[in-house]
Amino acid sequence: MQYQLVDKPDFAVIQVRFDQPGEQLIAESGAMVARDAGIEMKSSIQGGLGGALKRKMLGGESLFQNTFTATQAGQTIWLAPAPEGDIVNLDMNGQHEIMLNSGAYLASAPSVNLDTKWGGAKGFFSGTGFFLLKCTGQGPLFFNAFGGIHVVDVGPAGYIVDTDHVVGFTTGLNYQVTKVGGLKSLFLGGEGLVCRFQGQGRLWISTRAPGGLASFLHPFRRVKPQTNN
Repeated sequence: MQYQLVDKPDFAVIQVRFDQPGEQLIAESGAMVARDAGIEMKSSIQGGLGGALKRKMLGGESLFQNTFTATQAGQTIWLAPAPEGDIVNLDMNGQHEIMLNSGAYLASAPSVNLDTKWGGAKGFFSGTGFFLLKCTGQGPLFFNAFGGIHVVDVGPAGYIVDTDHVVGFTTGLNYQVTKVGGLKSLFLGGEGLVCRFQGQGRLWISTRAPGGLASFLHPFRRVKPQTNN
C-alpha cells in the first residue's frame, strides 16, 4: 500500500492507496472519512475480548476496530482522528518498539501488534493515564495528537517535556514524572508536572494540549443565570 499525509499539521488526514486486492488496514472506530465503495469494512474486537477490553479501559482506545480490505488495486481510503491536529506515520521494521500515550493510536497494518503496558504510578499521577499502548511488529503505523507533532532525538543529556505534551517515544527511553520547581511554581507559575526522559531514543511531542484549550475557554463559557424561587 501507499499513503500520504494531507493538510498537515492543523487538519491532517491520511490518504491510503492499496496496491493489490486483499491488502488490509486496521483503524480506530470512527476514523474513516471516505473510501472507495468497493473496499470492504469489517468491525471486530481485535486481539479477542480480553485484549480489546484492556486497550479500551487501560489504553484509551476503541473497543471495536475496523478492518478495511481492498478488493482491487488502486482503491483509496481517507482516515482522520477526532481532534484537529497532526498525524505521524512510521514504517515499523520489527526491530524497535513504540510507546504511545492514551488515545494517540489511529491506524496500522494488521502485522503491527498492539498491547497495553503498565506505566507505573508515575503515569497515574501525571494525568496522562498510567497505561501506554505498546506497538511492535512490521508495517505502517499512524498516530496523532492535538496540535502539531515534533520529533526530538534524545541524547545523553536527557529531555524534559510537560506531561500533557507527550505523544509517544521509543523503548530506549526511560522517564520519571516530577514537579517543575517547588510548590510555588506548581500553583503560581502555571506549570505542573513534567516527564524527564533519559537514555537514547526518539520522542514525539505535541505543540498543544486539550487541557490547555479547555482552560483557555473556561472563562468565556456561558453561565446560566440563577433565579430565586
